[in-house]
Amino acid sequence: MNICLFCGTFNPIHNAHLRMAEHVLRKFGFEKIIFIPSFLPPHKGADSAFHRLEMVKRALAGRKGFEVSDIEFKLGETSYTYFTVLELQKLLGTTEKFNFIIGTDAFEKIESWYEADKLKNLLKFIVSRREDDCDLSRFDYLKEKGYDFDFTNLAFYDISSTELRERVAGGEDISGLVPPAVEEYIIENGLYRRN
Repeated sequence: MNICLFCGTFNPIHNAHLRMAEHVLRKFGFEKIIFIPSFLPPHKGADSAFHRLEMVKRALAGRKGFEVSDIEFKLGETSYTYFTVLELQKLLGTTEKFNFIIGTDAFEKIESWYEADKLKNLLKFIVSRREDDCDLSRFDYLKEKGYDFDFTNLAFYDISSTELRERVAGGEDISGLVPPAVEEYIIENGLYRRN
């Protein structure tokens, strides 16, 4: 299928996410990229789930080639990529591999993911740099283990959701780092403020 999945917590979604997705859409010639905010990430809470989904919807509004899926919200359980992909295959009536955007930081830990040995047969990974000086040869062993992946050639863009939450909590400006609609949503809903 000529689509690519972009799963994540997106807490909040920011311009580096969008820049990466736009690059991947163009470079690999995908028909569309489906953003899938996690409902209940393993080892994290679901308390901000609705807000995270809404921010992704607002960030993608009017952007050609992007759509958002609430599939993990409909599944309503801990968000393991393996189950999400199986459900998507069922919904779309396909057994083809999906393309899947992932950062080098997460890809380093891919073998610890739930059902990693089965998951690797369901996905082709599109791997993006998450640090400036990144020796990509360190991933060679994963090819030998049957992982299918390509690297993007987009330079690292240093924005993290953690940093953005800290900025908001400290009363700092985040304009230019998130889409205006996301910044407005954060302000309107008092997200990430310290009590």
